Amino acid sequence: MIFNTNLSCEQLEERLAALHQVSLELVQDISLDSLLQRIARIACEQAAAGYAAISIRGEDGGTERFIAVGLDSEGIKKLPHPPINPALMTAIAESQGSVRVMDIQTDANRAENSSPFPKMTSLLGVPIHLGERHLGHIYLTDKLADDGFTPDDERVIETLAAYAAVAISNARSYNELRERDRTLTRRNQDLALLNNLASALASITELDQLLKTALNRVINYFDVDLGEIFLTEEGQNTLSKALHQGDKVESIWKQDRFTLKEGLIGRTARSGNASNVGLPYRHDPYLQNQALIDAGIQQVACFPLTSRSEVLGVLSIALSQEQPLDVMDHQLLTSIASWVGTTIENVRLNIQGRRLAVLEERERIGMDLHDGIIQSIYAVGLTLEHARLLLRDEPAQSRTRIDQSIEDLNSTIRDLRAFIMDMRPRQLYEENLMDGLQRLVNEFQANSLVEATLSGPANGLQDLPDPQAIALFHICQEALANVAKHAQAETVQLTVWATPDRVLMEVHDDGRGFESEKVQLTLGHGISNMQTRARNVGGDLEITSEPGVGTTIMVWVPYVQNLNPGVME
Repeated sequence: MIFNTNLSCEQLEERLAALHQVSLELVQDISLDSLLQRIARIACEQAAAGYAAISIRGEDGGTERFIAVGLDSEGIKKLPHPPINPALMTAIAESQGSVRVMDIQTDANRAENSSPFPKMTSLLGVPIHLGERHLGHIYLTDKLADDGFTPDDERVIETLAAYAAVAISNARSYNELRERDRTLTRRNQDLALLNNLASALASITELDQLLKTALNRVINYFDVDLGEIFLTEEGQNTLSKALHQGDKVESIWKQDRFTLKEGLIGRTARSGNASNVGLPYRHDPYLQNQALIDAGIQQVACFPLTSRSEVLGVLSIALSQEQPLDVMDHQLLTSIASWVGTTIENVRLNIQGRRLAVLEERERIGMDLHDGIIQSIYAVGLTLEHARLLLRDEPAQSRTRIDQSIEDLNSTIRDLRAFIMDMRPRQLYEENLMDGLQRLVNEFQANSLVEATLSGPANGLQDLPDPQAIALFHICQEALANVAKHAQAETVQLTVWATPDRVLMEVHDDGRGFESEKVQLTLGHGISNMQTRARNVGGDLEITSEPGVGTTIMVWVPYVQNLNPGVME
């Protein structure tokens, strides 16, 4: 085939018009690799070259991509540099303009091309500029005509380079936007996970349930094969395994307890920083090396469970994916671990608070026993002692003393029954709320001889979750005990009803009542105990009383229906 190297103006205009038409399609290609391939092919066709290549510069000034047409692409990838002589490429880059070389092999300023590809002769190098930005170069070698590349070829390829600059910039912008969209989507998913996890953990008051919920979310979201949580032991510099999940291997680590100086677990707890180990992790003597290898585990990572002031434990995960956790994964796992650590601290503080409440209640009961029942028994003892002295000389008066002692003992027995009822274990056994309240009413009537009635929903509120039901049960228990001890009432009315979002309970007696400013002096810790129980489950309590009229206790708790009603514990 013969190529005309001297084009007329009409022919050049036709080539440029054809190039313009073809180049318009470039801006529609948003895949950078595909776009570069098309540019190289168009350049090869427009300049009738044997080989064409295009190189794109990265942000650091080096070659980010090198795409060739007419050469073995797999062979190019194996070379330490593109098949064009590096010295020649450097010279073209430094020239700031287009470069035409008739014979690469004989050019005095060029080193010999030592690549395994066929030796090249003529060359045309055209820079790709977008404004002041240098994006790369188009290289053409081996003009099919014998006289090398012409000025017309140079002009055509320079025009192509201008189109290519816009198309490359568009493709890069699109890829950046798509990457930002992926990042934003991932961030939103991560935030949704943190939000859902925070909501789930906020309502948990038991440590075991907290750890299981947190580790389940991590395993499901990150596709983790194995997960374990180690917690620090109070007063000691050691961590013990509190939870393991995953059936590929029974344990990630060879031991269940670590000091702060042992292994990845101890190092993570000591430093407060995340750490990980990948293959060959067999060098870590604390890992179940062969078992993990057999299970296909590729990496193990540890994240500290940090609270406001200290590290409370370590989250350890094992993954079968070869690709290391990226920066976003590390950030999310660190945030999850930090949130879990803070929640663990809150749960522990809650447990300590409950223990303190038990101690305070014991102290209250002990004081009431001492000041009431024990003093009454002591007074009965003194009366009986006096009656024994009067028995011989004044039998009638002695008999009167004994009768009085019997009456006082019966009163003390009723007080003891009231205390026993108040100290009953805090559970409803297999009852629903209404059954439990009816039991309290029956016991109250038997012990106090005060008439009491109960009315409420016919379904017994079986779908009310345990925490709310138990809170209402004990508030009623406390209220009836206060009526028996203080109110001197004849009747008590207990009413329960439900709205779509609340369960309310009212305890009203017709006793002597009290002045509101003296409520603490009258009922001791009773009111604060009832308020604490209501507020611990998200509700509240209000007491109204008037001397000589009676007292009303109104309490409400959230009505979050139990989706799996069963035995209340």
